Amino acid sequence: MINIKENKLYINIKKRTKPTKYIVVHCSATQNLLKYTWKDIDAMHRAKGWACIGYHFVIRTDGTIERGRPLESIGAHAKGHNDESVGICLIGGIDSKGHSVDNFTQAQKDSLRELVGYLKDTYYPDAEVLGHRDLGAKKDCPCFDVREFLRCGSH
Repeated sequence: MINIKENKLYINIKKRTKPTKYIVVHCSATQNLLKYTWKDIDAMHRAKGWACIGYHFVIRTDGTIERGRPLESIGAHAKGHNDESVGICLIGGIDSKGHSVDNFTQAQKDSLRELVGYLKDTYYPDAEVLGHRDLGAKKDCPCFDVREFLRCGSH
């Protein structure tokens, strides 16, 4: 059984109505530091005027998987695809100079693989797993090729 640290959002978010077409992997565009949690991402997103954290899951540098938005809720992570996708955010993705980098730990990659497997096996067997950049985002997010990572079994 997968271990997901549950968190309580004290707001109601509109439910998704479309079938889940995508599982989208993101980076937090922060340095890869253990101190960053779902609460930090939640605060960043609220500062942008969003209702709360936009992702459904956050994976910390030690591999801990934290719940963001409930799975049945519409995300705020992939413009044009939020009602048909689940968002996973890995803490990290930039270096100390603010440049894009695949600086994710093996624990994060292992947890990502486990979480994607769980989501596909339990809820969304037909969902395509890809990176944010694969949906046309004009950024490097998540700073590695998600499809290749899942195909090859490593990063």
